[in-house]
Amino acid sequence: MQKGKITKYTPFPQIDLPERQWPSKTITHAPIWASVDLRDGNQALATPMTVNEKLEMFELLVKIGFKEIEVGFPSASDTEFNFIRRLVDEKRIPADVTLQVLVQAREHLIRRTFESLEGVSKAIVHLYNSTSPVQRRVTFNKTKDEIKAIAVEGTRLVKSLVETIPGTQIRFQYSPESFSDTEVDYALEVCEAVMAEWGPSEDDKIILNLPATVEVATPNVHADQIEWFCRNLKERNKAYISLHTHNDRGTGVAATELGLLAGADRVEGTLFGNGERTGNLDIVTVALNLYTQGVDSALDLSELEQIRRVYERITRMTVHDRHPYAGDLVFTAFSGSHQDAIKKGMDLRAKEDTEGARWEVPYLAIDPEDIGRDYEAIIRINSQSGKGGVAYILERDFGLDLPKAMHPEVGMVVNDTADHGSRELSPDEVREVFIQEYVNLKVPMELLSIEREDFSQSGEVKVDAEIHMNGKSNRLTGMGNGPISAFVDALEQEGYKDFQLLDYRQHSIGGGSKTKAAAYIQIKNDDGSVSFGCGINANIELAGLRALVSAFNRAHPIV
Repeated sequence: MQKGKITKYTPFPQIDLPERQWPSKTITHAPIWASVDLRDGNQALATPMTVNEKLEMFELLVKIGFKEIEVGFPSASDTEFNFIRRLVDEKRIPADVTLQVLVQAREHLIRRTFESLEGVSKAIVHLYNSTSPVQRRVTFNKTKDEIKAIAVEGTRLVKSLVETIPGTQIRFQYSPESFSDTEVDYALEVCEAVMAEWGPSEDDKIILNLPATVEVATPNVHADQIEWFCRNLKERNKAYISLHTHNDRGTGVAATELGLLAGADRVEGTLFGNGERTGNLDIVTVALNLYTQGVDSALDLSELEQIRRVYERITRMTVHDRHPYAGDLVFTAFSGSHQDAIKKGMDLRAKEDTEGARWEVPYLAIDPEDIGRDYEAIIRINSQSGKGGVAYILERDFGLDLPKAMHPEVGMVVNDTADHGSRELSPDEVREVFIQEYVNLKVPMELLSIEREDFSQSGEVKVDAEIHMNGKSNRLTGMGNGPISAFVDALEQEGYKDFQLLDYRQHSIGGGSKTKAAAYIQIKNDDGSVSFGCGINANIELAGLRALVSAFNRAHPIV
């Protein structure tokens, strides 16, 4: 690798585009989507799909809502050819879906491609040849005129063969392969020559696909290329401008979005970005990016988990944990501050009538439920987690709605456990830590039994309690305005009270005959420290008393 002055690589030249318009535009509607999973995606697999797997993928793409699907390169192999024939023979092509087939601008390949289309109702014949300087010089050793002639002659042959399959509505697509690395004026020259040969109309437009076969510059340069081309194309009204970005620089999605701002009408790509080298455009990401901006993507990604499972099984590829929208961890927060903000946002939505309301939950750009994800994995606990995350897990999974004042201490206890184990804790493990540290504690004090007597005239309550303390049992009696205050009075009479009762909360857990009560008590000890305790019991009064005993026990640990 060179250091200092780099001579091996040079910056890609900028496009001369005064007063460019795309930076101030907004995407307001979905483009025409064209899936190339069965061609670009398939050719990039170490183990290409079988015919049956291609059929399953085709059905998945139809279900998602793709209306244009590039099904293969039928002249390249018998497998590709036979797959198309099976789609036709088994009547698997919906009436509103157009098959797209790819072919190089070579005579025998074009003729074989038309043989594959017999019986297809609607088809796009996608012709391509390479036009970039490096391809002209290194691969083909041909001049600009010779390269243009290949494109025009291929177009002429395609046009002449349309009449050989009269039952098929043929549309034409041309790609100057490596458009991204081709001089824009030359790419325009070739495309206009192809248009002149094909003779499109406003009612029957040609598709001019402008591939970023290799990403060679920043996305803004790609947008300039697209806008320059759209501005200078003589019969723009007779063409759909199509994008086909790759991801060599990791900016395929950005380049596509800016290309749409620059005037493109159509987008080719694959599910989750599968493709040669670093991949094709990820249509899932672009479509859901549009959705999060309030634009209907026209694709049904509401069952993204299921789509991902089918994709991974068929392609033998794995969607990365951090892949936008579909990754296992993309809705997961480990950071304490993130967890706290997410919990507050989710709590607020739960309390309000949010049907049709704007999605406003910190750190989550999209509601996981919109794409078939649940809230199970939004917050996960490790040593980086915080009070809000732990409280969220306990409430969401186990119905334990801890008082806010209790959150920091419980979060610290759980996080220390995760830190000592150097690992993530499951929700069950979080609950177990909470139970062991706070719930129905029996050491050093255990509440063995308690009886209550009410005095209706004074409104007071008398309790007779039996406790086990310091190795022996003891009976206590106290009076108060309720069982908890009466029990505190009983402790005080025996010399055990060294605290003040600060707060008491309770709520139900579950429903029906299995309903339990959870109670939380906060006490302030004589030394100024604060202790919390929780009691869980089918009897709400007993839950409160056990919470008080638990708080007392946490203030008097046995060491």
